[in-house]
Amino acid sequence: MGPDPEDLAAKIGPRTRALVVVRLWGLPAKMPEILALAKRHDLKVIEDASHAHGATWRGQKCGALGDMAVFSLQGDKLAPAGEGGVLLCRREEDFEQATLLGDITRIIELETPNRRFAATSFGIKTRIAPMSAALALSQLRALDERNAKRNENLRYLSRKLEALGFDTFLGPPHVERVYFEFLVRARPDRVPLAMDVLLDALRAEGCLVAQPRYPLLHQQPFFVEGAWRRVARGVPDELAPDYARCALPRTERANLELLRLPSFPFATKELLDQYAHAFEKTIAHAEELGQHAVRG
Repeated sequence: MGPDPEDLAAKIGPRTRALVVVRLWGLPAKMPEILALAKRHDLKVIEDASHAHGATWRGQKCGALGDMAVFSLQGDKLAPAGEGGVLLCRREEDFEQATLLGDITRIIELETPNRRFAATSFGIKTRIAPMSAALALSQLRALDERNAKRNENLRYLSRKLEALGFDTFLGPPHVERVYFEFLVRARPDRVPLAMDVLLDALRAEGCLVAQPRYPLLHQQPFFVEGAWRRVARGVPDELAPDYARCALPRTERANLELLRLPSFPFATKELLDQYAHAFEKTIAHAEELGQHAVRG
């Protein structure tokens, strides 16, 4: 799951320098189209793979497909280390620039003239704590085993939910997704219930369900209220986007159709069947639930 290449192409402007591809929820994006688009416009591709530790596209690991990649190791991620992250670069020059920003110790180890900045760096110290790094190494050793168990559970539940009218984003055969989060989409033609009614019914059956926890980025006050200008100083008014008037109707509509479930890393088949039964019962009583909601 990532940006729509066709829509992405329409948004490239004269100031565009890179494309940031987010592997949302652990599902790889449409890489051939995105890489071709980047090549055509001479743009860098930066992978935000913070949801996709271990995911692959045509046998290649996410994080190895663009010019640079970042992985988060924050406590909720698939390889949690408390805090910290991983940066991957194809070019030594990019790695060195990142090093100059954030790690005095690594600057000392550089073999270029930039080593002279070791006493100060470029003003930001963002290196990972040694304890977090050690924890990350142990988490990464167990990553494949944990992903396999989680994937087995969620594929099992996904097949049951697909039959009831939910898209579960299993992905095409050439993609091996992972599950930072498990979100499903209620197909309007198969699930004739408003989202609040669907959530209430499933919760009444004991399910842990919610709508997506991330508000849409283009609707955030940082952009809508103009605070971003304090960070991006020097952008001429004629080139500054007006986020208050920004509308992404397909994104906004799709976000309202999504339902978040647990990712079930250690679930038994019994628990997964209980969730499937709760969904089945809710859909079976959809007409009754809808009428009750209207009367209420």
